[in-house]
Amino acid sequence: MATSVVCAYSLVGRKAVEALIDCGIEVTALYTYNQPDEDKWFESPAEYADKKGIPIFIESSFNSATVQNHIHKLSPDFLFSFYFREMIDAKILQIPRAGAFNMHGSLLPKYRGRAPINWVLVHGETITGITLHAMTPKPDDGDIFGQKEIPIAWDETALSLTKKAANSGYELLRETIPRLVNKAISGISQKTLGKSSYFGGRKPEDSRLKKEMTAQEAFNQIRAVADPWPNAFITGEHGNIKIPWALPHNDLCIPGHFRRISDGLLLGFADAPLRLVTLKNSAERSDDPNVQALWLRNIGIEEDIQQFGFS
Repeated sequence: MATSVVCAYSLVGRKAVEALIDCGIEVTALYTYNQPDEDKWFESPAEYADKKGIPIFIESSFNSATVQNHIHKLSPDFLFSFYFREMIDAKILQIPRAGAFNMHGSLLPKYRGRAPINWVLVHGETITGITLHAMTPKPDDGDIFGQKEIPIAWDETALSLTKKAANSGYELLRETIPRLVNKAISGISQKTLGKSSYFGGRKPEDSRLKKEMTAQEAFNQIRAVADPWPNAFITGEHGNIKIPWALPHNDLCIPGHFRRISDGLLLGFADAPLRLVTLKNSAERSDDPNVQALWLRNIGIEEDIQQFGFS
């Protein structure tokens, strides 16, 4: 039986560990992170590993000498990284006999870097995917050993796309792991697959909506960080309001202002409005247009063109 050390987090990581077990891989150690309250919507890799009797390790620095020595003692055939948050040093990548592999949430070499699922939504992509590749000391580098395409629906959110990625990752591993174990597969250089792109981690300011955006650009931002992510927001003269969900609308509304219609409120952008579905004001949430209108007025967003809009 082939053995592996696994570094994993997220729903994608949880499903990936399951795939290894289902492929007959013995996972001798799981390195992961503590799960904060905002991530309780998915079963963590640690929860799953605990059920399977897999030893779990949470380290403040994965690349420490302590971890390196531990993995040396385990002497695994493979090392797998599934949505792990740290770059793994070359000294550790060299330990597994059959190689070290990472699963990335895009069709490499496109969307290298952090938060690929969020970024593909921001940019309005209609197709993304998941990639298994050999790890090198460079981020999302190394030959590709398997990919699966994932279609993106017009109203896809980061949550729904993450669930798709988790299922596609499971399928990809079930297809690819037996071939890796039997040395019946070779990698493809990313240099042969076209132009690469890279995006860094997302900052809170990246999710601020501006009246100069098109309605589609604003909608893309909203769905990229819809619940359970922290949400897009608008800024008025007196504060911020978060927008967990809104939808494109074909009516008219002055950019930077809101307007009442029969089924709710519109929020105007450069070319068209969005119909507000849910707003969040600090810890309060509301789908009530009357409450939403009050909240918008309170931060300086008005229906009247002479009043303040959002910046």
